[in-house]
Amino acid sequence: MAAKKAADHGNSVKDDKVYEDLRRGGASKEKAARIANAKAAGTLKHQSTELEDRSKADLYAEAKKIGIEGRSSMTKAELVKAIRNH
Repeated sequence: MAAKKAADHGNSVKDDKVYEDLRRGGASKEKAARIANAKAAGTLKHQSTELEDRSKADLYAEAKKIGIEGRSSMTKAELVKAIRNH
């Protein structure tokens, strides 16, 4: 039996297979598209240490940009976790 080909998600998604895998894993459409496009462009970085290296103010700004609720009362560790899980 042949492997199923990934559907074409248009010009806005650069790597359809990665996008579909992420969506099946529970990622939002926006997150899956961001990751798929970053991977296709070769700019995807592993965030496990990258986020911890950023300042709390920078993490707060990122949380605000992506719409994380309750960010003003979060610690740096909570901001890292919230960004990762967004």
